[in-house]
Amino acid sequence: MKKRAIISVSDKTGVVEFAKGLKDLGFEIISTGGTAKALTAAGIDVIGISDITSYPECLDGRVKTLHPLIHAGILAMRSNEEHMRQLKEIGAQPIDVVAVNLYPFKSTILKPGVTLEEAVENIDIGGPTMIRSAAKNWQDVCVIVDPADYGTVIDEYKENGEVSKETKFRLSGKVFNHTAAYDAMIAEYMRKQRGDSPFEENFTRTYEKVQEMRYGENPHQKAAFYKEIDAADNTLPAAEQLHGKELSYNNINDANGALDVLKEFGDEIPTAVAVKHANPCGVGIGETIHEAYMNAYESDPVSIFGGIVALNRPVDKATAEELAKIFLEIIIAPDFEQDALEILTKKKNIRLLKLPAAARKNSPDMLDMKKVAGGLLVQELDTKLLNEDELKCVTERCPTEEELKQLKFAWKVVKHVKSNGIALAKGNRTVGIGPGQTNRITALELAIKYSNGAAAGSVMASDAFFPFDDCVKAAAEAGITAIIQPGGSIRDEDSIKACNEAGIAMVFTGMRHFKH
Repeated sequence: MKKRAIISVSDKTGVVEFAKGLKDLGFEIISTGGTAKALTAAGIDVIGISDITSYPECLDGRVKTLHPLIHAGILAMRSNEEHMRQLKEIGAQPIDVVAVNLYPFKSTILKPGVTLEEAVENIDIGGPTMIRSAAKNWQDVCVIVDPADYGTVIDEYKENGEVSKETKFRLSGKVFNHTAAYDAMIAEYMRKQRGDSPFEENFTRTYEKVQEMRYGENPHQKAAFYKEIDAADNTLPAAEQLHGKELSYNNINDANGALDVLKEFGDEIPTAVAVKHANPCGVGIGETIHEAYMNAYESDPVSIFGGIVALNRPVDKATAEELAKIFLEIIIAPDFEQDALEILTKKKNIRLLKLPAAARKNSPDMLDMKKVAGGLLVQELDTKLLNEDELKCVTERCPTEEELKQLKFAWKVVKHVKSNGIALAKGNRTVGIGPGQTNRITALELAIKYSNGAAAGSVMASDAFFPFDDCVKAAAEAGITAIIQPGGSIRDEDSIKACNEAGIAMVFTGMRHFKH
C-alpha cells in the first residue's frame, strides 16, 4: 500500500517542491482547495478530499476534512491490531504525513478596517483538528506546520525510508505550540471586540520571536526577544535599525525605558532623553533638537557615557556632531538626515534606530507585565501623569509660573525613575537624578551630588510622598526652591511646615508614580 500525505496550506512557501519530493518517494497526495489547484498547476497529481470521503465540500468550504475517513487514517495507531482492523472495516487508509498550516487569522485582523465577520471566517477549524490529531499520533504520523521543516522530512525519508521518532516528536511539539498561539490570538481578538477586561481567569497571549540573543542580562543567561502580534508602531519592535550591531537584552530593556520617558513629552517641543541602566540620567528640551540634546547631555555628562539617547525630532548634522563625541550604545529618533547618518555611521558599534512614532504616547489599553518566580504580575500601563485640576499648593508661597513649568517637567521625568526616585530640574533640563534607593533622603542626596552644585535654584520632584521632613530640610540646604510630590503622608504637615520655614513652594499632585 502506498504511503499517503495530506497537504493543505495557507502559506504555500515551498509546498510544490515538498509535494514533488513526496511524489518521487512514492507518496499519494491528498489535497484541498487552493493547495490542490497550486499542486495540479505544477503538474502534480492529487486526490481530492471529496474523492476520499465521497462527500462534497459544503457550507462554503467550512466542512471538508472533518470526516472519519480522514481522521481515522490519521489517528489509527499502527501497532494496535484493533485500530487497523477497524480502519480496514470502514474502508480507510492510513495517512502518514500531514502538512497543514492554518487560515491567516493574524494577517486578517491586522488589515485596516477588518470586520468581525471577516475575522471569524478566517478562524480555521478543520486545520487545527487535523494537525492536533496527527500530533497526538506522532509515533506513526509526521506532521508539519512550518515550511522550514519540509527539507528535513524529505531528507530523512530519502536516507532512511522513514522519519525518525525524534523528528516526529519535535514536529508534534511545534503543532501544539502553533495551535496554542493561534487560539490565544483568537481569544484576545474576541476579548477586545467585546471590550472585556484583560484580567481574565486564564491569562493567555501570543508573542512572536524577533530574535535570539547572544545572552541575556548576563553572559551566562540565554535570552530571546519576542513581540506582540499587533505591536504598536511607537514601540521598539517597529523600529528600523539603520546601523550597528545586533541589539542585546539590556539594550532593548534600556531603550524601552528611554522611549517611555520620551513619550511623556510627546512631540510638541524638541526633547532629548538619555538613559543608563533603564533610569533617565539626563532629560532636556529646547527650541531645536540640538539645544534639547545639549541640555540633556549637560544634565550629567558622566552618566550619559555608554547610555542610550532618544530624540523626538530627526537627527540633524549639528546634533549628530555632538552625539558622535561620546560613546553611546543606541540613538533612537524619528529619522536621521543624510549628513547625520554620514557622521554617525563612522562609529562602528553605535546602533541607530529609526522610529517615526517614537514620541507618540502609549495607548491606555496597553498592559504592563512583570514575571515573578511561579507567577506573573499584570497591570494597566501607567499612562497617566497628573490631573491638573487636582494640583494643590499646600504652602504659604506658591510656585512662580517658571517654577511650575519646571516642576511639571521634573514630574514627567521622576515618573520613570526607579523608586525611591528624585529628579531636580532647572532651565529646561534635569540637573540631578537620584534613582532606586531604599530611602528617599538618600535618593535626594544622590540627586544633589549628581547636580555638581546646580541644585541651587532648581525644583524637585519626588515619585512618592515624604514620610519625614528630612527631605525638605536637605532641599532647603541645597537651595532648591520648589517641590512637587503626591502628598498623603500622615506627616505631611511636618514637611509643609519645613517648607514654609525655608520659603519653599510645595505642590501636591494626589498621584504617585512608583516604578519598582
